[in-house]
Amino acid sequence: MLMYSLLVGRGLWTSPRCFTVSGDSQLLPLPSQARVVICGGGIVGTSVAYHLARLGWTDIVLLEQGRLGAGTTRLCAGIVSVAKPISIECQMANYSSSLYQQLEEETGVKTGCVKTGSLCLAQNQDRFISLKRLASRLKVMGINCNIIKPKEVAKLHPLVNIHDLVGALHLPEDAVVSPPDVNHALAVASAGQGVQILERTSVQQVLVEKGCVTAVETDRGSIKCEYFVSCAGQWAYELGQASETKVSVPLHGCEHFYLLTKPLQEPLPPNTPVVIDMDGRIYARPWQGGLLSGGFEKNPKPIFTEGRNQLEIQNMQEDWDHFEPMLSALLRRMPSLESAEIHQLVNCPESFTPDMRCLMGETPGVSGYYVLAGMNSSGLAFAGGAGKYLAEWMTYGYPTANVWPLDIKRFGNLQSSRTFLRHRVMEVMPLLYELKVPRWDFQTGRQLRTSPLYDRLDTQGARWMEKHGFERPKYFVPPGKDLLSLDQSKTFYKPDWFDIVGAEVKCCKEAVCVIDMSSFTKFELTSTGDQALELLQHLCANDLDVPVGHIVHTGMLNERGGYENDCSVVRLSKNRFETSVQWHCRYMWALLTRKSVKCLQLLFFSALNLIGPRAMDVLAELSYVSMTPDHFPSMFCKEMSVGYANGIRVMSMTHTGEPGFMLYIPIEYALHVYNEVMSVGQKYGIRNAGYYALRSLRIEKFFAFWGQDLDAFTTPLECGREFRVKFDKDTDFIGREALLQQRQDGVTRRFVMLVLEDHDTELDLWPWWGEPVYRNGQLAGTTTSSAYSYTLERHVCLGFVSPPLGPEGLPTPITPDFINRGDYEVDIAGQRYPAKAKLYPFSSLFTQQKRRKDDMELSNLQGK
Repeated sequence: MLMYSLLVGRGLWTSPRCFTVSGDSQLLPLPSQARVVICGGGIVGTSVAYHLARLGWTDIVLLEQGRLGAGTTRLCAGIVSVAKPISIECQMANYSSSLYQQLEEETGVKTGCVKTGSLCLAQNQDRFISLKRLASRLKVMGINCNIIKPKEVAKLHPLVNIHDLVGALHLPEDAVVSPPDVNHALAVASAGQGVQILERTSVQQVLVEKGCVTAVETDRGSIKCEYFVSCAGQWAYELGQASETKVSVPLHGCEHFYLLTKPLQEPLPPNTPVVIDMDGRIYARPWQGGLLSGGFEKNPKPIFTEGRNQLEIQNMQEDWDHFEPMLSALLRRMPSLESAEIHQLVNCPESFTPDMRCLMGETPGVSGYYVLAGMNSSGLAFAGGAGKYLAEWMTYGYPTANVWPLDIKRFGNLQSSRTFLRHRVMEVMPLLYELKVPRWDFQTGRQLRTSPLYDRLDTQGARWMEKHGFERPKYFVPPGKDLLSLDQSKTFYKPDWFDIVGAEVKCCKEAVCVIDMSSFTKFELTSTGDQALELLQHLCANDLDVPVGHIVHTGMLNERGGYENDCSVVRLSKNRFETSVQWHCRYMWALLTRKSVKCLQLLFFSALNLIGPRAMDVLAELSYVSMTPDHFPSMFCKEMSVGYANGIRVMSMTHTGEPGFMLYIPIEYALHVYNEVMSVGQKYGIRNAGYYALRSLRIEKFFAFWGQDLDAFTTPLECGREFRVKFDKDTDFIGREALLQQRQDGVTRRFVMLVLEDHDTELDLWPWWGEPVYRNGQLAGTTTSSAYSYTLERHVCLGFVSPPLGPEGLPTPITPDFINRGDYEVDIAGQRYPAKAKLYPFSSLFTQQKRRKDDMELSNLQGK
């Protein structure tokens, strides 16, 4: 029988007091000004201070409202593992592990770092597949890992029961540390480089003038500053709301439990591997001869919804009934712990974000206000790498890695509702250990932003996905299909919606489909003179000085030539333009809203995409206007009536490469126009379609999407879009010099299409994204997106490949010949499938496919 012998103490970890503070910290003077003020003396805040100092920053002040490291850091479980869901998180954790190992030598402060390795267990085949996918991704980053059998698990960990395991992922470089000691080492190193660290100093608000940070107000006075970094963890939300200019930091606290045992009868060696049993929802690590074990339960307990929590985080009320499922899972995994004696049940707060990813970067509304918070119980693992990337961001204007999945600008004010956050984190916390398969969707916080057509489409069988809070149709379930089973379909193999999406794709190619794309936000830019054109010419790589009505596809680039935005711009009149700007693109917003431009207006339009060869027939009947290419050429815009509704902006373009039109409709006319389109379209075989069909169509046509294939590190020259860059236009555009230099030096990677060969759609695992790409047996790149092409009857992946490094370890230019002469393979969970590589453009691809199908049909006829 497990003995509940609880020893309640003041703290679990012990750490020396920061040497910069002696006696009462209130006696230390508060500086009147600094270049940057960091709020939060936990491991995240000290990491930012450390890395800023290393990059040469001076006049850094770090403020801690209590004692240094007395918040969540003090109660952290101390596990540093690279087993994370997305690549940027793996990179951050990998850097953190290296940093924590070197800190002891750098500072002389012992950090308790022990390289234990970790074991990620799989109790079923789906979990095993997910671990194999993770292993493939980690190997791309050069991280040592191995897929092992259950018997090898037993050899590595003496307590693990392996009877129900199918395999595991072994990460030999993972480690455990003492979090307060790492925190102290970072503080010592920072102070040694001139950082001022003040304890017992609370930030009350951040002062903002003209959209820029000017000062920080504390309970001891004000500090003038240029930059403010909120590493306030649990308090970051309230701090953002406390200022007159509110800053949205969407996170919410939940209780997090873990158990500490006394030393076992045979004490566990310090280097015993960490066990991560996600199917059992638990983790366990060695601790002082005993064990520390916690987990992520299915019924989490959100806290602090009503407001600010306590100054210094203490061990909250224990709840054995709540912890019992995790305790039972631990005893099933390690039955010999039945006789172990309990030291303490810890209940500490952790902050979680709406999508399980941390919040990083400059806030969209206030220049100079940076955030690094919302670590989702991985603060220790992320702190080193995240602090490094944020410091680079502040120093150079961008980090050295693509951190867009973590950028705080991915959220807006709509995610700041306390009710939304409370409900979402109750879903998010269990999902940390839930099996996540392709195309899963959050269930809470839904129907927040909907199209006027939502109810109509929902009654017609629409299944929904969510993007930035906006509901988008995935596909439409035909009458008679089991809606519930399709909603709950989760697999790494061929999904249940395969035939449904195939029928939608076929209709797009042979008849006409309508896709509600109202989540595509549009903006109108006007000026009294040529200011609007001049500004857009500076922002856009393509030439916007085109006749009225013409549509130009262009990139908005950064100084490095990378995509900040990929969009279409319409010239509505001489000084009036319509375009779209990604919500994350604060730099572009700043330029678009400068005083020389009279008006930047958000257009509240509904958007319908009519795709297919019969789209022109439908619109011709509704508008009494010829829609043929002779009268309505491609990439052209006209304002016209559709049905009874006037003022509809009709653009002869789609986002799939198929013939069709985009209709931008004032919201009040949306339902009427949709009904008219569907009514007239019946004779042409019209049907609804969703974003899964759009994905298949755009990927087989080699259309790159921002946020999936394109990012701030991708240039037009690397993805075959040089024809959309007008180097010879009169206006100098952002990124021009970088592109000219790249054109002279040669690109070192290229965007390619990979058509899988010898891949059985019915039986084999499907590609998702992030799969390694091999050329002639050597790692050459990764995929960025993929879909099944119903036209080619093959899976198609898009991604980047690079040649091997040169003799001095430097990147070498890539040529079309290098791409065309290679033998390619795509690694899906450790299984490699041959693939044919294509460069953009690829006009012969579909011709070859049609010829192949015609030959097959002829062969079949001859056989008969």
